[in-house]
Amino acid sequence: MAEIKNYTLNFGPQHPSAHGVLRLVLEMDGETIERADPHIGLLHRGTEKLAESKPYNQSIPYMDRLDYVSMMCNEHGYVLALEKMLGVQPPERAQYIRVMFDEITRILNHLMWLGAHALDIGAMTVFLYAFREREDMMDMYEAVSGARMHAAYYRPGGVYRDLPDSMPLYEASQWHSQKEVDVKNQNRHGSLLDFIGDFANRFPGCVDEYETLLTDNRIWKQRTVGIGVVSPERALQLGFTGPMLRGSGVEWDIRKKQPYEVYDKLDFEIPVGATGDSYDRYLVRVEEMRQSNKIIKQCVEWLRANPGPVMLEDHKLTPPNREHMKDDMESLIHHFKLFTEGYSLPKGEVYTAVEHPKGEFGIYLVSDGSNKPYRLKIRAPGFAHISSLDEMTRGHMLADVVAIIGTQDIVFGEVDR
Repeated sequence: MAEIKNYTLNFGPQHPSAHGVLRLVLEMDGETIERADPHIGLLHRGTEKLAESKPYNQSIPYMDRLDYVSMMCNEHGYVLALEKMLGVQPPERAQYIRVMFDEITRILNHLMWLGAHALDIGAMTVFLYAFREREDMMDMYEAVSGARMHAAYYRPGGVYRDLPDSMPLYEASQWHSQKEVDVKNQNRHGSLLDFIGDFANRFPGCVDEYETLLTDNRIWKQRTVGIGVVSPERALQLGFTGPMLRGSGVEWDIRKKQPYEVYDKLDFEIPVGATGDSYDRYLVRVEEMRQSNKIIKQCVEWLRANPGPVMLEDHKLTPPNREHMKDDMESLIHHFKLFTEGYSLPKGEVYTAVEHPKGEFGIYLVSDGSNKPYRLKIRAPGFAHISSLDEMTRGHMLADVVAIIGTQDIVFGEVDR
């Protein structure tokens, strides 16, 4: 009997490198991909529709859960849209805090991507290294908002609260002796800024470790060089943004080209690839981590020197503090109105975009003058990237599909919304 060579293969949704919620229907000739058809929507939660039935502030926590690896960057896009409609500008200290946490989030995202991408291709160690640093950054999130992931820290008019003066300390237990705990607490005796500063000084050495493991690794290069090549013209046509576009050699970064918050006052470079393959995108993201670290250092320096308010004083938008709320009748009324009814935006529409770790994260918001959005459209960078999967995988081998899903850095929370 003749051997059957043409297969239609179901890749996922339970495949480990399909990250739980991607179903790919692959048409194959032997081991070569003829066509890849991504089936998405397995993580659709109706975020855009839910936002239509809630006052504006109550949709901020939904933003955290879109791309659940880059939480604060999603909030930033949404909060900027509200501020643009309201015509308000947060205090400068709040802007620096936002930029600092945006860059912390960028490193968090890229570490997750690096660990998962390498693990998919077969490099186990990088995953463990990357998560070692992620743990410290999760502690920064927790110190500032109380949650390790879903912070809801950015608010229209600033940030929820100022940076704390002390860090939580580890305590000795039956599992960890006092000696072990003292080592862990070495850099936790100062304020959060001291902790972040210490991390920023340590981090370039950590990136060198990842590069030692991968950059000149023969197997890594065999799996990524020449895989998923996209020309600069095609990358623009496909709607690529972020590292996917810069990896193809197009120097486009919203932080430089359309600066928001205080990015125009900071010194950093935009890494750009040359050939547009998976290896270039890897190099771009690794260099982005170094540049983000540089930005964090500048923010820490500025924040140390410039104390001040982190929230607007307009209590039609921002809650009064607890002390006033309990003493003063007017503050109590403001507090009650803000948390039950919220505030109304003027009639109109607005689009804002931020340079999210994965690309351009845009919020298009239509207001009818009430306290809820008439329509909210989220422009997720991953959605454009996954739509190019068919084109990028065509002609490659089955094993390369995994490498291409990895290089696209896809999170389904934002693709499915």
